[in-house]
Amino acid sequence: MRRQLLFLGAAAAVGTLFAALIVMPVFMGAGQFLYGGGTSGAACVDTRTAAQQPGETTDARSIPANYLELYKKAGKDYGLPWNVLAGVGKVETNHGTSTLPGVSSGENYAGAGGPMQFLEPTWKAFAVDGDKDGRKDRYDPEDAIPSAARYLKHNGAPERMRSALYAYNHSWEYVDLVLSWSKRYGGGDFQIVQADGPLCSDTEGLPENADELVRRIIDFAMAQRGKRYIFGANGPDAWDCSSLMQGAYRSVGLTIPRTTWDQWPFGVKIPKGREQPGDLVFFNSGPGTSWSRPGHVGLVIGNGKMVVARCSTCVPNIGVQSYKRSDWVGVTRPLAKPELKRQIERLRSG
Repeated sequence: MRRQLLFLGAAAAVGTLFAALIVMPVFMGAGQFLYGGGTSGAACVDTRTAAQQPGETTDARSIPANYLELYKKAGKDYGLPWNVLAGVGKVETNHGTSTLPGVSSGENYAGAGGPMQFLEPTWKAFAVDGDKDGRKDRYDPEDAIPSAARYLKHNGAPERMRSALYAYNHSWEYVDLVLSWSKRYGGGDFQIVQADGPLCSDTEGLPENADELVRRIIDFAMAQRGKRYIFGANGPDAWDCSSLMQGAYRSVGLTIPRTTWDQWPFGVKIPKGREQPGDLVFFNSGPGTSWSRPGHVGLVIGNGKMVVARCSTCVPNIGVQSYKRSDWVGVTRPLAKPELKRQIERLRSG
């Protein structure tokens, strides 16, 4: 990308920046896996300000009023700084005012269309019916802008904003240019957050009085944050959801089944709302799964959060998130299983 992009002014200059969204995000070594070898003792990153909604500068007055309103609404709805969305809109199509191909109709040379420049396959995967008219139109900013917010969120924004923007358009110069416009639009001391290590919020609310055994199980799983998710992997450099659970329990000398489908009937069922750290939470997620045969699992760490090996395209692959989701099936407590109680007794007596 040529240096003169840094002096973008007119809509014609925007055209040199057109780049299509990609269907699958690329994880850069500089951004995603710097802590892939474990996180024990690593300093955490405070992301409490990542989703802040800054005020406006005088530069923001140049944004068409309808676009400015949509950027702010999508930012609030998806927990992203609105001015970053505005930066994307500026660089991609000058807030929809560019007359180049693929903005108001058709596609550009790369197959992207609409004010936020979506490829059709990516649009199908992330499109939002923002105006609730029953259609998802990538040329309609009321649909395109919240769809862009959803896509950035999927790729790690706002906690990993630079990585999310790179996934949007694979150029670090593009990322820098978007963020330069974001700072011009956002009032106050606006700062972008890029967490390349564990988040401080991951450990908020962890139980202080948890049993030492439970703490060790959780510590092992938490130390895998940032490593890769590979279906069928068994560690130590990559895991899938159920192997991470098995590995965490194995780290303290306890044996649980390998697969999610076998782990679900193994532990003692616990009513929702009574889960404790160390319990397993199951979800109706993944191919061949159902409400009676959940296919995804995470480890309760407290405060409504779990550590989980999410998926190969998630950011991060392995991390902390809420387990209170619409596909949450139930909870089991392996430590209440008589077989594991006997294992614990042997370990303590040995």
